[in-house]
Amino acid sequence: MRLHAPDGAAGRRLDSFLAELPQIGSRAVAERLLGTGGVLVDGRVRLKSYKLIGGEELEFEPPAAPKSTLEPEAMDLAVPYEDEHLLIVDKPAGLVVHPAPGHAQGTLVHGLLAYDVEGGDEPDRPGIVHRLDRDTSGLLVVARSPEAHRRLQELVRVRGLTREYSALVVGRPRSRKGTIDAPIGRDRNDAQRHSLDTDTPREAVTHFEVDELLARHALLDVTLETGRTHQIRVHLAAIELPVAGDPTYGRAGELGLERQFLHAARLAFEHPFTGEPVEVRSPLPADLESALAAARA
Repeated sequence: MRLHAPDGAAGRRLDSFLAELPQIGSRAVAERLLGTGGVLVDGRVRLKSYKLIGGEELEFEPPAAPKSTLEPEAMDLAVPYEDEHLLIVDKPAGLVVHPAPGHAQGTLVHGLLAYDVEGGDEPDRPGIVHRLDRDTSGLLVVARSPEAHRRLQELVRVRGLTREYSALVVGRPRSRKGTIDAPIGRDRNDAQRHSLDTDTPREAVTHFEVDELLARHALLDVTLETGRTHQIRVHLAAIELPVAGDPTYGRAGELGLERQFLHAARLAFEHPFTGEPVEVRSPLPADLESALAAARA
């Protein structure tokens, strides 16, 4: 494929420009192409950091769309919103989002294949734009085409996807609202945990506001700016407000809970194709309602 960089691309990095082309679709694919010398700029191989001046001729072989070998599995999934481009699913606790070591079958993706989900450069994660931990319940938006996936990823990148969680924590916050701005990554001493004590820090920002103050607990509304692994659980534990029931960073078995009290309760964004506002809410599941009632008592 040959195309010319428009004048408006002047000053942009080559990898960033390529990633937004529908024939490539992601930064990861662009970097793989550039790393193997698969992109020519005016007949020459350039580094991914090359700054375009506009008007250059780019030549590359568009990568083949990844093919999934997954087989659909029948699941009774709650889908509170769907259209031709995307859907929002209300994930139950205990369900892994996509295949991973130890979870080759029975994931949310297997159930979503019946909804024609598609997009992204990882064949075992078609349509997946963001994730929830296995034992976190609530709302996920999923793409139904490569272009929808690209546009939803851009929404995430520019922080246009509002993700609000309900979290019951052990302890009483020192303020009604706050922001935790602390990079996290895989823990230096325990590969199964993430923490602020890491050799691979990545930006992480979490906002919280007290929804209900109880005798020994607080119900928080939590909003993410970034989406790092275990971010909410790590951040709240770091300010001595561990999530109730969290077996890794908090108190397992608190209030009779068999998992962490963390629920993705609201998604809101501008539809990436129509621009219309989309907002979906999910009520607390029965196990979390029961634990909240116990905390109130």
